[in-house]
Amino acid sequence: MGKLAFVFPGQGSQYVGMGKEMVEAFPEAASAFEEADRVLGFSLTGLCWEGPEEDLKKTYNTQPAILTTSIACWRVLDKKGVVPDYVAGHSLGEYSALVAAGAIGLSEAVQLVRFRGESMEQAVPFGEGTMAAVLGMSEEKIEELCTKAQEFGVVEPANFNCPGQIVIAGTTLAVKKAVDLAKEMGAKRAIMLQVGGPFHSSLMEPARRAMAERLALAKIADGRIPIVANANGKKVQKQKEIIDALINQVTSPVLWEQSVRNLASAGVDTFIEIGPGKVLSGLIKKTVQDVKIINIEDPLSVEKAIALLKECG
Repeated sequence: MGKLAFVFPGQGSQYVGMGKEMVEAFPEAASAFEEADRVLGFSLTGLCWEGPEEDLKKTYNTQPAILTTSIACWRVLDKKGVVPDYVAGHSLGEYSALVAAGAIGLSEAVQLVRFRGESMEQAVPFGEGTMAAVLGMSEEKIEELCTKAQEFGVVEPANFNCPGQIVIAGTTLAVKKAVDLAKEMGAKRAIMLQVGGPFHSSLMEPARRAMAERLALAKIADGRIPIVANANGKKVQKQKEIIDALINQVTSPVLWEQSVRNLASAGVDTFIEIGPGKVLSGLIKKTVQDVKIINIEDPLSVEKAIALLKECG
């Protein structure tokens, strides 16, 4: 019998209105938003449901908003007794995965990602760093691309999302030059991303140091189930492993393609993306074959997921 993995989205999946239908349908989803509002001292619920979008897109707001929405959705599945064999999350989503694994409580996680978002925004002045998605180039070609563009500043691989989709990050000028070079080197597309900074690059070192200090004070336990970490694509479960993985992921590339392949190799044949959007579902489809994938973000998708799980036995 195949295994089940829950996967949780990261920054970029947010939208105004996320989580509202779940809260209206399920008390356990409502409890997640109530807890987050109480811990943060303002209405995160209002921001998620009413915006404005510009405020929701601010990194220090986006991160707790996506986390809370994801955990609201996860609590519905958890209440129904659905327990995965593994969990994983893309960047910020790793914190959602840790909540689902029982390693961190929601209140602690919300505070951690709020701090994480603030630290990331402070690490590089606005406008001085950015990211771009490069499509249709191998990892080797991406390394060559970054080397060529480094005469203009820092530029590094940041997200290995799926075959043929790699995100680069660095100083704004260097990333723009890399986009131009990528097109010359045969990339299908190279697109500047609308993000607040050069996440998962060495430019985030001030944020990494800040998170190391903050995580040393955090309430983190061993996971009840294994978490596949972004920084190395491998399973972690012990408290120290988890903390090290969270520190390292700030400046390390997100090895999402490797994480998905490792989950499939471990016997996972069903992936449930929990939280806003379907970004991870698309990446998984492009990475591994013969697996079932569904996302959960509203009551109808919960019904579909339960039906799929019954079908899978």
